[in-house]
Order: sequence, then structure tokens, then C-alpha cells
Amino acid sequence: GYGVARGAQMLSLMLFLGIISRVGSGIVADRIGGTLTLLIGSFMQGIALLLYLYFDGLTSLYVISGIFGLFQGGIVPMYTVIVREFFPPSRAGATVGTVMMATLIGMAFGGWLSGAIFDWTGSYHAAFLNGIAWNLLNLSIAKFFYQGSQSRIDMGFIQAIEQGAKQ
Repeated sequence: GYGVARGAQMLSLMLFLGIISRVGSGIVADRIGGTLTLLIGSFMQGIALLLYLYFDGLTSLYVISGIFGLFQGGIVPMYTVIVREFFPPSRAGATVGTVMMATLIGMAFGGWLSGAIFDWTGSYHAAFLNGIAWNLLNLSIAKFFYQGSQSRIDMGFIQAIEQGAKQ
């Protein structure tokens, strides 16, 4: 109900902060790894989506759009970092291509579906619930990969200790 110009301003703010998020997420991933960075970003994106359900004032929508942008921008690049962490370099090209294709199809479908839900219900509430549901799916997949990476780290640590004991 605020008009196209206000919506465009909020989107611009979101996208601008998304650029900062991409760079910041890379710095964070260098320190804690891609899967944990993805988990944090996805969780915080879910929080921002939840906030959209409870606030509809102009100022709060700008603030929430900024928060959303700060976390959503770093999520997609983490998929490439995770591929690097889990797959050998010989498979990187095909794997990154497949992951990015699935990501783009999912984002396009999600945007269309949320728009269709709004058209069917006349409510942004239902559309944001749809986004939250997909975010929860993303979180569960990220958690699966994170637990797998932790197991791999634990096994590497155990093997290093065994190697040291043998010497």
C-alpha cells in the first residue's frame, strides 16, 4: 500500500546491502567455513522473513529490508564455497554449474510462487510463510552438510593423532 517508488527504494536498499553481505560472508567463510556461514546467513534470513509478518509500517519495512539484504546476499556464494569444501577440483565445474542452476530455478520458482500466493490470497502474510517454509528446508540441508563437515573434521583430527602416535 505504499506505492511502487517505496517498494523500489526498499529493493534497492536490500540489494545494496546484499553486496556488502556477499563480501562479508566471504570473509566470515574464510574463518569458519562455508557451511557454518550458510547456516548463520540462512537462519538470519529466516528471522528477517519472520519480521515481515509482524511489521508493516514504512520505517520498519525499510529496516527489515536492510536486515534481509545483509543476510540474503551471502547465501548463494556460500554454495560455491561448500562445493569447494566437499568435492574434488576435478568435479568443481560441473558441480558448481548444477548447484547454481538449481539455485536460480528455485529462486525464480519461489518468487513466482510467492506472487501467485499473494494473487490467490490477497495477503503478503501467506507469501512470507511460503518463504519461511523454503528457508527452513534450506536450513535443514545446510545443517546436514554442516554435520557432515564436522564428522570429516573429527575423522581428520583422529587420523592426525593416530599418525602422530605412530611416529
